[in-house]
Amino acid sequence: MRNSSQIENAVKLLDNDELVVIPTETVYGLAANAYSEKAIEKIFRTKNRPSNNPLIVHLVSAEELHTVSKNIPTNAYKLADYFWPGPLTMILEKADHLSPKITAGKETVAVRVPNHQTTLSLLKALDYPLVAPSANRSNHISPTTAEHVKISLGSNTPFILDGGPCARGIESTIVGFDNNAVKIYRLGAIEPEEIEKALGCKVQLANHTSEETIAPGMFTKHYSPGTPFVSAYEIESEIRKNVGKKMGVICFSSPPSLIPEGCVLRKLTSDGDIKDAAANLYQVMHELDLMSLDLIIAELVPYIGVGASVNDRLLRASSK
Repeated sequence: MRNSSQIENAVKLLDNDELVVIPTETVYGLAANAYSEKAIEKIFRTKNRPSNNPLIVHLVSAEELHTVSKNIPTNAYKLADYFWPGPLTMILEKADHLSPKITAGKETVAVRVPNHQTTLSLLKALDYPLVAPSANRSNHISPTTAEHVKISLGSNTPFILDGGPCARGIESTIVGFDNNAVKIYRLGAIEPEEIEKALGCKVQLANHTSEETIAPGMFTKHYSPGTPFVSAYEIESEIRKNVGKKMGVICFSSPPSLIPEGCVLRKLTSDGDIKDAAANLYQVMHELDLMSLDLIIAELVPYIGVGASVNDRLLRASSK
């Protein structure tokens, strides 16, 4: 069985402090043994990732939470029961033995259980958890296929466990706890309303201008293509301003009335499904970024469901 031999190869590499690219339901991750300082350092070098950006620990199940964290709030267990395996990351008090390189020197650690059978099979075959940020150069577009990883990392690409296109296509939602009250630090594949339904109470959104960086994805400039990128609700004015340029346009579902000759148009969804738009976002951004365009103009999507997460990525991609 090809998958079995791939996993065996991945285990050998990880046991020898090497990196492996793993598939998840969100994006592809650049994985290392969470207990190997040498391997963790390779992640930061390979991605050119700043050391103040923490990593997410990936576990095989919620039963392993106590191995990497302590003083776990009741609501954390509720969320784990409801969402794991799945695209929810929780910020918890870290276990004493965890490397400060994982946590960016903080006393908290980001943890999740991914919902992808290939990676869960890998985790079951290991004697340790994995740390895994997205498998791309730091601040660039997150990869949702193995090919995206190869394009971004180039000659630095390690062994890839190819699990096909990522089903959710956008990063996990990250939550933290303040005396059991829940705060969202990164919008993602799980919408706030789903978390509120699971808990039976309201959750807060973290203020990124005042909160310190305790979770991945909190930097203002992030998820960015190499091509100049602009996002707006009314994209026709942006298109008019840039007529004559070789441009790509990303629209939600209905194309703009103005499409200049030579403009490359991509729709995030054909039927207005906001989850489809989220799943297709990075694929479309990657496609346009490879076309040697002068500019990419993206339409912000409706702020419903995971639309807020899609807009978060578009705004960060267009941040100066």
